[in-house]
Amino acid sequence: MNFDFPAFLVLASVVTGGIWLVDAVMFAPRRRRLAQAAVGGGVLTDGSKPAYKEPVLVEYARSFFPVIFAVLVLRSFLVEPFRIPSNSMMPTLLTGDFILVNKFAYGLRWPVLNSRFLEIGDPQVGDVVVFKFPQDTSVDYIKRVIGVPGDEIAYQNKTIYRNGEPVAQLPIGRYTGVGSGAEMTGAREALEQLGEVEHRILTRQNAPDLPPGCRVLAYGPIKVPEGQYFVMGDNRDNSNDSRCWGFVPQDNLVGKAFGIWMHWDGRRDGSPIAWGRLGNGID
Repeated sequence: MNFDFPAFLVLASVVTGGIWLVDAVMFAPRRRRLAQAAVGGGVLTDGSKPAYKEPVLVEYARSFFPVIFAVLVLRSFLVEPFRIPSNSMMPTLLTGDFILVNKFAYGLRWPVLNSRFLEIGDPQVGDVVVFKFPQDTSVDYIKRVIGVPGDEIAYQNKTIYRNGEPVAQLPIGRYTGVGSGAEMTGAREALEQLGEVEHRILTRQNAPDLPPGCRVLAYGPIKVPEGQYFVMGDNRDNSNDSRCWGFVPQDNLVGKAFGIWMHWDGRRDGSPIAWGRLGNGID
């Protein structure tokens, strides 16, 4: 069972904020009056006002509410951290990367409801996006946008065809993987120019264009419908993506990945932290 952290933050904010508000309006003034009456006149001999005992529950609510609410706002509308669990976005992202996702790049959404209330922008070809997996929205996926509404997409001989034109690739040699990515050692590495974004991809020449069970592109080009996006992993022969299950709806978008703040891979030789990846941007 997946823990619904956004729902927890909303509930915790409502409960702690509600306790604090109700006490401030209904009970705190009465405690002050009683404390002042107990000393007759409301002023102590040293000139200070008398103290009054605040219930422990209210004290905790008053202390935790600002922190919980700040985390809710930050996570819902600004930046959210994610961890990369697989090799599907190699070599751009590695298993064990901890990334930051811009939550307002594609519009602001209400937490839990996930409905967009402010349109700011739309994904562009080449963006690395986090989204709710269409077949199980409790799971977050990360892929690269290959096609936007109106685009015609095909994939043949390890090459993307967008609107009938092949996407340029420049081979740069054989890839050497480390840690959890060691299995990709020997794969063909290339620079791909997708829209305005130049990024690296991995392919294996002997692997089929479509992973086993993937038939979305089996019969030729497909057109991306309105409000949908076609996405693929940079590790082209090791990615469960739009070639297998189709398009990503606009409503499933979470945000745009923009930076790596930590990398921890227990399968690396030596230190599990790849210090050289910390602070890197995501192209």
